[in-house]
Amino acid sequence: HVQLVESGGGSAQAGGSLRLSCATSTYALTSACLGWFRQAPGKEHEEVARISHDDAFSYSDSVKGRFTISQDKATDTVYLQLSSLTTEDTAIYYCAKDRGGDMNYGAAVKGQGTQVTVS
Repeated sequence: HVQLVESGGGSAQAGGSLRLSCATSTYALTSACLGWFRQAPGKEHEEVARISHDDAFSYSDSVKGRFTISQDKATDTVYLQLSSLTTEDTAIYYCAKDRGGDMNYGAAVKGQGTQVTVS
């Protein structure tokens, strides 16, 4: 059973940066697809970034050019660097791992979430 534990959320001013971390397992980083979803109040969840075990990555249009996903296989950690933040980035951010190849929000294994608030 893979566990995902997020950290690094908090408050930032518009234009600022934050880095989110997701502690996972060697199995997840070497065999799975990992990513980040977010859910803002009153809005649908959104997949913002994902990275595969062989470092292929993708971003949603809303964060492309501002967010960077990366993984450190030495520490079994996935990161999401948030830059040029806007108030629209305020949300709970969830680290996620595909379940049997399915990365849809409902199927993916997710962490407990970390709050990001931009003012």
